[in-house]
Amino acid sequence: MNMNQLKALKEKLNAKIEEANAITNKAVEEVRAMTDAETGDHDKIENEIRALKVTIEKAEAERTPLDIPAENRAEGETEEDSQIRAFAGYIRNHAPGVQNRAEGDVNLTPGDNGAIIPKTIADRIIKRLYDISPVLQAAQHYTVKGQLDLPYYDEQTSAITVAYAEEFGELTAKVGQFKKITLTGYLAASLALVSRSLMNGTDVDLVSFVVNDTAEKVNRWIERELLIGTDGKIEGLSTCKQIVTAKAASALELDDMIDVQDAVPDQLQNGAMWIMHRSTRTLLRKLKDGDGKPLMQPDITAPFGYTLLGKPVFTSDNMPKVAAGASPVYYGNFAGLAVKFAEQPTVEVLREKYAEQHAVGAIMWMELDAKIQQEQAISKLQMAAS
Repeated sequence: MNMNQLKALKEKLNAKIEEANAITNKAVEEVRAMTDAETGDHDKIENEIRALKVTIEKAEAERTPLDIPAENRAEGETEEDSQIRAFAGYIRNHAPGVQNRAEGDVNLTPGDNGAIIPKTIADRIIKRLYDISPVLQAAQHYTVKGQLDLPYYDEQTSAITVAYAEEFGELTAKVGQFKKITLTGYLAASLALVSRSLMNGTDVDLVSFVVNDTAEKVNRWIERELLIGTDGKIEGLSTCKQIVTAKAASALELDDMIDVQDAVPDQLQNGAMWIMHRSTRTLLRKLKDGDGKPLMQPDITAPFGYTLLGKPVFTSDNMPKVAAGASPVYYGNFAGLAVKFAEQPTVEVLREKYAEQHAVGAIMWMELDAKIQQEQAISKLQMAAS
């Protein structure tokens, strides 16, 4: 069985799985039990799915791997190492302008779509990992169309007061002013194309890889807008008014962190957490209190096993590092941040639109806005200017 036939079997398997899910989802959406006919269809499809899985498993087991003879391997070199060397040699010797093979390189057997890539190479897609904080999960979500007005009570304008009074005396009426926070919506999109030739020439499910990669990048982009914001667009936490200025421009102190934590009232401390860059966390882990104990204490229930002043610490690559004038630390209960989705981010696969380009597209659209809705719930540390 060649690679294209195996790929066709996998696509048929995925289609059957989607078909079975559609039957179940229809009954769930209509809040009812599946009919006898639907149950029969579902059972029939499940039998086909099991049969296809067995066929694919056996076909993959019987595929002939790229076998490098032991006499062609370097001393101590494993078969996998030989395949990696052979693949590297193929790339070098078939690059534009390269005329001669390097002595000792092993040719790869050409297939219908060019050279067959060894499975030990094809399955190795290594991505750079990024730290993403749970700020989006902790925020207050609103899923509504159009403009959303969130009213809030401003006591600073003219708050209600209580004072001693005399019977039959005149009282002065006072009340705070009701204001509003307005959330609109800003469109964002992403489009990625996957070459069909590349898809046919590797065992990796590249479409699923690109879809998942797009979804991760969406999360990173949303998190950046929530933490940093963009002028004239999503504000996120950039308008935080509870600001504690550090004593130094490039160093952190225990007192700074205490001031940031205490800027949030006790009633809002439940569920509070820290958000910072990983390098900032490293600096804090090296700090000691007056007794020489680390500022961050071990806690097996906390992220990465440590807490700062009793609260969990989350890291994000979107947060700025410690530097003069930067704001490297947020603290608080992030339910005080309002996030409105007019259109939830979804990734769709476009197979027909880019058929003329011999490619498959992965497109994502979303519409959202975010602002602080409870100012007292969140505080931040800002480093000294110099």
